[in-house]
Formats: sequence, C-alpha cells, structure tokens
Amino acid sequence: MLKLFKILRDAGNSTVKYPFAPLEVPAGFRGKPQYDPEQCIACAACTVACPANALTMETDVVNGTRTWQLFLGRCIFCGRCEEVCPTRAIVLSQEFEMAVANKADLFQRATFRLLACHECHRPFAPEKEVAYTVALLQQAGMSAEDAEARRTQFETCPECKRKQSMPHKGNVTLSQHFITPPAAAFSQGGHHE
Repeated sequence: MLKLFKILRDAGNSTVKYPFAPLEVPAGFRGKPQYDPEQCIACAACTVACPANALTMETDVVNGTRTWQLFLGRCIFCGRCEEVCPTRAIVLSQEFEMAVANKADLFQRATFRLLACHECHRPFAPEKEVAYTVALLQQAGMSAEDAEARRTQFETCPECKRKQSMPHKGNVTLSQHFITPPAAAFSQGGHHE
C-alpha cells in the first residue's frame, strides 16, 4: 500500500484544479467575442461572414439607425468575425465561462446613427463608415482637402449616384440583342454562340 502512495506522489496530478483554480488556456484559444462599439463602423462585414447567424444587423430607416447584435447562444467561436472586421472592433478573447441565468444576458447590442443622403435626404449608411472611408483616403496619401472634397460623393446614396451618372437617359439605346432575354431566344429556336 505504501508503494502505491509513492507511485501516486511521483506521478503528480493528471488533471487540472479547475474550477477551484484558474484554467490556463493555450495561445490562439477562441473564446467569447469581445466587441468594442467605439471601434465599430457598422459596415456589416462580420454579419455577412458569420456562418451561424449569431451576428445580425438591422437598419431602421424611419429612425435613421442601424442596430448591431451578437447572440452568444448561436456563436460557434469560428473567428470569422474577427478575420473580416476592418477596425478590429470584434476579437475573440480567452474567456470561455459564459453561463447565464437569463437568456437576455447572452445578447450584446449597439446602435449607430445613419447618415442622410446628400441628395434625397434618406438615411442609407452609418456616419462612422463614411468618416472611416475619408480617413482611409488620407492614410493612403490623399491630401486632407482632396479627401474632404470627395465626402459629398460618399454621402450620396447608390440610387442618387446612379441618377447622377446617367443624366441623359434619352441618349442610351439598346439593340434587339440586349432587349430579348436569353430564355426567350432559346424558346424561339435560336441559339447563342
């Protein structure tokens, strides 16, 4: 019996003392996403990249706001949000203890103000995203005056930009080839090379 105790003493502990002692996780551990709304520009890149749909973004045009939301109950800790975020507003931490007593505690939200279009005055893009774009132009070497001169372009919604880029709609003509849909051409016995 004494021999058995000596073997156990020499072998040491094969388990960790968690939860009675902190658990050290390895480098590169993907734990709870940490979100910094001050850093976020509400570009929605993370919501597009999230395979589990844990990240969502809703735009309220009436109030001129965009709401970002993370539901930790759906998160699979893949790290795609961290990879695509241009401002590092969301990063995976080393935290893995996320048990809550209330489901509402699994949600994180942030609301951003939308910028109104320079032409039609409808909200369309987050203010922080436009400011970030102007800052990127300056960082790329454009002078501050030239970057600010382009701000009006960034503050114009895509629909108004289309209207501005084709002011003379009467000058555009399409040939019969472009007007006939491909499906109709095939049903008439024709074929395309």
